[in-house]
Amino acid sequence: MAATVKECLELQLLEVEMLLSMFPKRGEFSLDADAVPSIQRYLSNADGALPPQLEYRIALHVGEAKVKVELQVLLPHMYPQVAPQLFARSDALHRQQQLQLNTRLTSHISSLDPGDLCVCEAVQWVKDNSLPFLETCQASSECAAEAVRAKEKLRRMWIYSHHIYRQELRKKIFDCAKKLNLTGFCLTGKPGVICVEGLQENCEEFWRVIRYPNWKHISCKHVENIETEGSVDNLRLFHSFEDLQFQAHGDYGLRNDYHMDLGQFLEFLKQHQSGHIFQILFGVEGKISDN
Repeated sequence: MAATVKECLELQLLEVEMLLSMFPKRGEFSLDADAVPSIQRYLSNADGALPPQLEYRIALHVGEAKVKVELQVLLPHMYPQVAPQLFARSDALHRQQQLQLNTRLTSHISSLDPGDLCVCEAVQWVKDNSLPFLETCQASSECAAEAVRAKEKLRRMWIYSHHIYRQELRKKIFDCAKKLNLTGFCLTGKPGVICVEGLQENCEEFWRVIRYPNWKHISCKHVENIETEGSVDNLRLFHSFEDLQFQAHGDYGLRNDYHMDLGQFLEFLKQHQSGHIFQILFGVEGKISDN
């Protein structure tokens, strides 16, 4: 199996080279700086641990108005023997149009011959097929503009994980929150807790991205939805997306198996009018020590 994985990764690098030549301008092709070197290190020593799955984004500009549509790509180690994970998104698309676009994209990719590189084909398909969805969305947006301006909905999601340690994962969480204009926090350690608040569709996108492809031991414990006729910014409990790291208890430094000081965390929640969330997250009523 190692040889098969190696062959697949070599093909993935070849496709990346081809895409870089197709999208040479700054901002068109976004790839983590260590993504390719980590694969190259594995290829030179296939006995080591598998590198992270290759993940990148391609910015496409569609139609005369040059509307930006971003194709997000995540490649399983066995791609192209197995299908890639592809998702096209655009700020100009409503959720329903975006869902329809991606359903058709997935259907098209699944119709191709298995074992063939297909990201370039996906890029061309998105270029050729996004415009009708964008035009439909624009028409519906114009009809519903007054209703959209009248009411907005803030969503606040409380997410629990058995632990959050890895720098790669934490970077993904913070980058995604920033990109989607979400405020809240990420509590690093054991347990791990994430709170995000912002527009409903942005919170849903955040949840989709960080769970993907398969984050074990994570669940959304509680969701709050608040409708307002003003700006959702007036409803936020947090002014930024914070990195929470409280005093640790346990064997820190030996196995990274350490527990956060939940008393400090409870105090933090109460400072942000969220003390009731403690029991939802942990199943017990929080109490702050007098000591």
